[in-house]
Amino acid sequence: MVKGRYGRLQSKKWSTLRFAWSMLFMLSVVLLMLLALGIVWLPINTEDSPPDLSSARRRSLEKGEGLGDRGEQWTEVISWEPRAFLYHNFLSKEECEYLISLAKPYMKKSTVVDSTTGHSKDSRVRTSSGMFLKRGRDKVIRGIEKRIADFSFIPLTSIVFDYQLESVFGLKSRVPGSYECTPRDSNILQFKSTVGENSRPFSHATVQFTEHGEGLQVLHYEVGQKYEPHFDYFLDEYNTKNGGQRIATVLMYLSDVEEGGETVFPASTRNFSSVPWWDDLSECGKKGLSIKPARGDALLFWSMRPDVTLDPSSLHGSCPVIRGNKWSATKWMHVEEYKD
Repeated sequence: MVKGRYGRLQSKKWSTLRFAWSMLFMLSVVLLMLLALGIVWLPINTEDSPPDLSSARRRSLEKGEGLGDRGEQWTEVISWEPRAFLYHNFLSKEECEYLISLAKPYMKKSTVVDSTTGHSKDSRVRTSSGMFLKRGRDKVIRGIEKRIADFSFIPLTSIVFDYQLESVFGLKSRVPGSYECTPRDSNILQFKSTVGENSRPFSHATVQFTEHGEGLQVLHYEVGQKYEPHFDYFLDEYNTKNGGQRIATVLMYLSDVEEGGETVFPASTRNFSSVPWWDDLSECGKKGLSIKPARGDALLFWSMRPDVTLDPSSLHGSCPVIRGNKWSATKWMHVEEYKD
């Protein structure tokens, strides 16, 4: 009698174990399938030391639209004070060459902003040459500006529809009110209703465009040319009348530089020598947290803190070029709409 009960217990035990092993096997198969499809990924650190969160990376496999092939893109956290991020392969080789070709015939000596009057003036602290490209100049420029907006999360354009639009776009709206849309690419607009529940056709529209960024400024530094450490935010009231304060900057490198030409942040709180390219920096580059120019990369840094106060750690400069030439393009973004 006892033996029979013991046998039933053993049988039940083995049945439970078989069920558990079956479930474990099925979960393993599902996990392997997800890994193979790229839906799930496992972080792997091949170094002996723990990962440095200050250089955490986010890889992007999106092809994206634009001129030429950008290859694989990924972003890298450079610093948290100032907040600075490096987007590798932000521009393609063809886009870099295109921007340079547009700018070359119109280059003039660069100026600086007079902190007293707010007007531009020549200065020995900035010895490069440069020019501005009109916003939305062509399809390539619009694509780059849209990419900058996506990278920085600072609006490129928003359009508000106040009335009915069926005769214009063939759309049906909910109740009249506010409707927003943003460019999905350089030619297509994606619409989103923000109010209402009942469907009602559009017939008229009021459209308002807003742009928070200035036009792209293309810069050229020859051997010996530089830009001493400075702030991108304004210290005068004159320049904040249009768009308010500058909140962030996207600096795109259009060429490699053989030696020198680094972007240096002398007031950064990150350990200057912690960057993997430390040994390749010039003497100027070793005076702060520095980024070596690499064609196609884009550096985003913020001139204001999240609490909307000016960030003095955003002090930055361009080291003198020692060998080669340096080409770059800069986009300054403002807190509010910036009008040309």
